[in-house]
Amino acid sequence: MKKEILRFTDVTYIYHTVRGETIAAQDLSFSVGEGEFVAIIGPSGCGKTTLLSLAAELLKPSEGNVSRTGSCGYMLQKDHLFPWRTIEKNIVLPLEIKKQNTPQNRERAKKLAVKYGLGDFLDSYPSQLSGGMRQRAALIRTLATDPDILLLDEPFSALDYQTRLNVTEDVSEIIRSEGKTALLITHDISEAISLADRILVLTKRPARVAFEHEMDFGDVKNPLKRRETGNFSGWFEVLWKELNI
Repeated sequence: MKKEILRFTDVTYIYHTVRGETIAAQDLSFSVGEGEFVAIIGPSGCGKTTLLSLAAELLKPSEGNVSRTGSCGYMLQKDHLFPWRTIEKNIVLPLEIKKQNTPQNRERAKKLAVKYGLGDFLDSYPSQLSGGMRQRAALIRTLATDPDILLLDEPFSALDYQTRLNVTEDVSEIIRSEGKTALLITHDISEAISLADRILVLTKRPARVAFEHEMDFGDVKNPLKRRETGNFSGWFEVLWKELNI
């Protein structure tokens, strides 16, 4: 049994506005184990991003409990690199914000950049990098503070299809090589299948976990190689049907 990094227990979250209440999630329960890569899919508008905000403790549940062990890193849909800072200075930004900007931590972040192909671009500016390289830089920035769990909010959605496939492979390699735990929110079924160890399917709002699946690809972790396996299309059909029930 893997050590739990994150657990939602009977979580309900209600948005309050001048027009009334909106229940985004109700009686929602699931957990994420250490070293796991879990993907969450669900109908549009079902509250997927709200779950990440709850996991990051940016929101507090209206009912129930969210417990998380250790720190988290949050990767957004767009890279949000500051155009006036070099890639190196963008990568170390979280260290500055969290007052962890020690020589050792800066060196660790720089070594991550070198390890994953950005060593020659540390003095470059975001405008000089491709979309894929910028997203890789954004992930390394997220890893700079050595978080225990990565929260990924549709991090590939702003990329074109070909770049998206390549970046998905890059991100998967980095997360698994660094032994990180990850929770991915995505609307892309193929993306979830290619990346995750486990997939949770949410209902329409208010969100609950309707289905849960362990991916049966054995030792095949590479996203592109998973897409070439015989059971990939079978999983796509299953998940498509579950999303449209």
